[in-house]
Amino acid sequence: MPLIVLNAVDVGVGGPPLLERAELAIEAGERIALIGRNGAGKSTLLRVLAGELDPDDGAIRRQDGLRVSRLEQEVPAGAAGSVFDVVADGLGAQGALLAEYHRLAHASPVDTDALAAVQARIEREGAWETERRVGETLERLGLDGEAAFAALSGGLKRRVLLARALVSAPDLLLLDEPTNHLDIAAIDWLEGFLREWRGALVFVTHDRRFLRALATRIVEIDRGQVTSWPGDWENYLRRREERLNAQAQEQARFDKLLAQEEAWIRQGIKARRTRDEGRVRRLKAMRSERAARREQTGNVRMQAAQSGASGRKVIEARDVSFAFADGRPLVRDFSTTVMRGDRIGLVGPNGSGKTTLLRLLLGELAPQAGTVRLGTQLEVAYFDQYRATLREDWNALENVAEGREFVEIGGARKHAIGYLQDFLFTPERARAPIARLSGGERNRLLLAKLFAQPSNLLVMDEPTNDLDVETLELLEELLGDYAGTLLLVSHDRDFLDNVVTSTLVMEGDGRVGEYVGGYSDWLRQRPEPAAAPPRAARATSAAEPVPAPATQRRKLSYKDARELEALPARIEALEAAIAASTEAMHAPGFFQQGAEAIARHNAELAAAQAELDAAYRRWEALEG
Repeated sequence: MPLIVLNAVDVGVGGPPLLERAELAIEAGERIALIGRNGAGKSTLLRVLAGELDPDDGAIRRQDGLRVSRLEQEVPAGAAGSVFDVVADGLGAQGALLAEYHRLAHASPVDTDALAAVQARIEREGAWETERRVGETLERLGLDGEAAFAALSGGLKRRVLLARALVSAPDLLLLDEPTNHLDIAAIDWLEGFLREWRGALVFVTHDRRFLRALATRIVEIDRGQVTSWPGDWENYLRRREERLNAQAQEQARFDKLLAQEEAWIRQGIKARRTRDEGRVRRLKAMRSERAARREQTGNVRMQAAQSGASGRKVIEARDVSFAFADGRPLVRDFSTTVMRGDRIGLVGPNGSGKTTLLRLLLGELAPQAGTVRLGTQLEVAYFDQYRATLREDWNALENVAEGREFVEIGGARKHAIGYLQDFLFTPERARAPIARLSGGERNRLLLAKLFAQPSNLLVMDEPTNDLDVETLELLEELLGDYAGTLLLVSHDRDFLDNVVTSTLVMEGDGRVGEYVGGYSDWLRQRPEPAAAPPRAARATSAAEPVPAPATQRRKLSYKDARELEALPARIEALEAAIAASTEAMHAPGFFQQGAEAIARHNAELAAAQAELDAAYRRWEALEG
């Protein structure tokens, strides 16, 4: 028997319905990838499956006792407290009771009366078994329950929220863009974890390699229709193309017949004869059917405005080193030469210094040792992962046109509104306040702004977030045809493989490796990793160092011993500063500041994250 069945379900939120007579059945143990264009209704369908949104029409049948958990696309604003508190929240009232017990038990001073009262309630309600389940889930995902949730990195927060979704042992797990904010190591870990998970899984993702690794079935939302495609990604692409061709032929036949009938009705008197009244009624029905047809969402039409060619040598770096004030290296003795036409990818864990390396190569940041020389006739266009180059007080049209009526693309002048329509912005949407745009729309707008700027050196920092697969593939084609030079930071492995010709890898301790080819080529060429736990698996609090292995420790000097003693407090302060800085970016008025203030804030946040990573590495070195 299926876990859940949707029968003729309709859901609308204004405009055309997002789901129209949708039919779907989910079996135990399935791993379903839910795909569709931005705004097609994928997150809405997940909310319907989770029981958080009632359909406007139709029926939903659930298996008796079905447990469903959902991992949201963004970190919820209300998540706070310790990691234990956030995970226990996934168990409802008993979880909240346990969170209260842990808060009281770790308070200083301890309120013994309140603690005893909560403990008595736990005894009465049998909640100690719930605590065991929380502890087992934390151990399974390598999380420290006492760590402050607010102080964790974006990737670790996603892992905590996954633990909250899993702690109730759901029969059906719903994941909305689970790879957002994760680096490649964390994405690999998540793939392995979900492959071994025994429950049913429905997930939304734009990461094609992640999708291929997990999906046993693909469900597509297209113009309100929900279609199931058994098999893998390649089978889906092939059969979808066949269906679209058949639809196009049928629609062309229908439109030709409708045109013939319209020509007949315009002949006048013949259409009024009694024996032709049935034909008139059929024409009215055909008009209604044509008016109700929902056209497929168009594809973005991308074209980059290119300037004249740069010099043959674009960037030359020799023995470049950069470290923070405490002396811990971010980049050490790095040399490279970037030639005109190179397409270079930058890969590394979150906070490893990829953005800092970009700034060094572009001359925005002076190296502490070595030299960086830029070539001649360079015109740089920069895609910022924090979207700081978009002015929040301007609409989409103003952000792209900047007061101009026309933009010049490929040597031809184009009206700014027409140019934005190439990026799927209607005239009304182009003039709407930017605060109303979704994440995918903001990314498309940033691409439109970027490609309207003449350039011969394109720098892109995480451009793939929130883009649907069709737009990603078009962006790959454009970058493949780009005549200038490209520097690209991305965690999308397929995107890197399809675009770049060489890869720079942040290998830790300031080392930057250079490899020919994309991500898969780097995997074949890289040296064997050291036998140490991956950074993605560390979720301990700053106040509790990771236990050292049971081997003979080297004796520390007096200076190193004092440094080790001070590191926990320093790490705790850095984590608190990063959490406060990240929280400030979520404030409603943050993006109303000037562009310089936003850029300065982003740079300070990146520097603090890199300093925190360096502190963890130093801690591990001293503990060893």
